[in-house]
Amino acid sequence: MKVFWAIALAGLLSITFSGAQAGETGHFSAGVANIRDFVVPDPGIYGILYNYMYMSDQVNDRDGDEISQVTIERPPLATTIDLDVDLDVYVMTAGVMWASHYKLLGATYGAYAMFPLANTSIGASFATQSGSGRSADESQFGVGDMFVQPVWLGWKRPNFDAALGYGLYLPVGKYETEDVMLPVVGEIRTEATDNIGLGFWTHQLQGAFSYYPWPDRRMAVATALTWEIHGEKEDFDLTPGQNLSLNWGVSQYMPLTADRKMLLEFGPAGYNSWQITDDSGDAARNPDVHDGAHGGGLQIGTVYVPWNGSVNLRYLYEYAATDRFQGQSIGLNLALKF
Repeated sequence: MKVFWAIALAGLLSITFSGAQAGETGHFSAGVANIRDFVVPDPGIYGILYNYMYMSDQVNDRDGDEISQVTIERPPLATTIDLDVDLDVYVMTAGVMWASHYKLLGATYGAYAMFPLANTSIGASFATQSGSGRSADESQFGVGDMFVQPVWLGWKRPNFDAALGYGLYLPVGKYETEDVMLPVVGEIRTEATDNIGLGFWTHQLQGAFSYYPWPDRRMAVATALTWEIHGEKEDFDLTPGQNLSLNWGVSQYMPLTADRKMLLEFGPAGYNSWQITDDSGDAARNPDVHDGAHGGGLQIGTVYVPWNGSVNLRYLYEYAATDRFQGQSIGLNLALKF
């Protein structure tokens, strides 16, 4: 799941090219999952389907201001290219979650895997548009980087759930580099415009906590903290800086039928994401410039209790971003217990 290259900027998006873009962001996409999805469910096997659309017409610099040009340098030469952003990214992610009856350290043991299909990745699009000034319109639909979480521990009490998990992103999605001829500067090595994968491994640690004011759990006040540690990028001497994301939300159930088998779920949701360490490697330019994004919105859906099934619609608007895209997203998520 999630995304996003970024490049260090000052006034204009200024890069000293020696083969790679200046910076990266992580795999985890904070705007995809539902409010209650971060804690371990009751024992069983669950199927989930996330449909996520991200839209943007704006790239921001290190100060959070919109930019319109890319300056590419290969000393002593330089060229400036107009940046015209019109990005629409669709990702469909199918997953299987398993919560067992086994206990480890007093917690329910679970695991899950996610298999994304996408028409491109937001990260690949940003690397193209900010790295070489080209439009990322050569998209295709294919397999993205796979996520597996073999360790997922959940502690359940009447008024709260807590969870800890370790997962790994496998760079199996399409990822290629190519040589591009630019005015003045000449030939540079950059990433293909139709890339879906990000070209590096990521270790992910996640902690989640949901508080329920009432024992029937009609309301959940939920948070999740996700820490990403990235490996070196394929074909470039570049290791992206670590990322930290905070998800938050308040989910309220209300009965839609007298027998309470059909429930309405609604509530506010949002996220805050930060790059917390510098990029490293010879291809890292302005490594102390860190990307970030902050968004909020609403979630609404229905739950059919006998099936343990749910359908949720989400809308999130990014009200601030630095060193990356700023946009909005729509998600339609389905879940069912087998």
